[in-house]
Amino acid sequence: MVRIAGVLTLVAALYVALYFADAKRNSFKTTNLIDVTNRQGQFGVITLGVAVLIVTGAIDLSIGSVVGLSAVGFVLLTINGVPPIAATLLVLLGGMSIGLLHGVLVTRFKLQSFLVTLCGLFVYRGLARYFTKQQVGLVGLKTEHPETTDSVNFLRSILIGKDGDGVLHYPAQMFVLLFLALIVGLVLHRSVIGRYWYAIGYNESAARYSGIATDRYRLFGFVISSMLASLGGIMLLLDTGTADPNTAGESWELYAITGAVLGGCSLKGGEGTAIGIVLGAMVLPLLKSVVSFLEIPDSIIPAVIGLTLLFGTLADEFFRRRSAVRK
Repeated sequence: MVRIAGVLTLVAALYVALYFADAKRNSFKTTNLIDVTNRQGQFGVITLGVAVLIVTGAIDLSIGSVVGLSAVGFVLLTINGVPPIAATLLVLLGGMSIGLLHGVLVTRFKLQSFLVTLCGLFVYRGLARYFTKQQVGLVGLKTEHPETTDSVNFLRSILIGKDGDGVLHYPAQMFVLLFLALIVGLVLHRSVIGRYWYAIGYNESAARYSGIATDRYRLFGFVISSMLASLGGIMLLLDTGTADPNTAGESWELYAITGAVLGGCSLKGGEGTAIGIVLGAMVLPLLKSVVSFLEIPDSIIPAVIGLTLLFGTLADEFFRRRSAVRK
């Protein structure tokens, strides 16, 4: 509870900082807040996925590349005649397949999740570049296949909150995040599966001796992580309208892992709450916006991410030791 209160205070302070930084430029608009909230939802979706995996004591470093491959794959499928709705389902199925592959390699072949997903980071980025060597986007899709316009606009409206002209009307991505967080929260805190996830992350050997099918439930976590990364790729494409195979989703795994850690997930496993994950995911997009409005060079953002992750790790260790002393 203390950690949730701490990250909630941090988010509130960043919102205040954003307001004053924006007002200082005499450019404060509600559309700016809507845009920031939308970004938080976008990063929050992939954060939810990796957080579930972290709770089980594993990690996924391939998220950014899965995002890029999914964004490119969606466009290529629709260009080749697959209806946008069907393409969405196929991309999500592809993400689940990637997660299943990761899970099998980790649970059956006993490879480290760090190594498996690190290899995946390079493989999926390479596949995206293999399928197309240039940027792809919705403009070309609508030009070649005008019959897809209505379906694409429908997806943009539901998932992104933008109309056919790309104008943002409401933070749909945050609503998507809250809906998914509700589902994840119910699974984590109100189901047997959630209890098993926590038990596996806290002490895998004890969980196994207790009769829990640890491999099966951890594999389920990998599937969820990659599926939500694929959803994030679709949302990225619908939001920006383009996908570059070289840069789409680049370093998003850092945002996801940092958000999960800030939200109370321990990299050692066995800890984390749905509300904490959502709050943690809100921090970095806010930080980026504050940095941007203060006209600080974008080159400083990686340093901000690194320091934020370090802060979250230190906080995690502090609360772990404090909890151990109390016991």
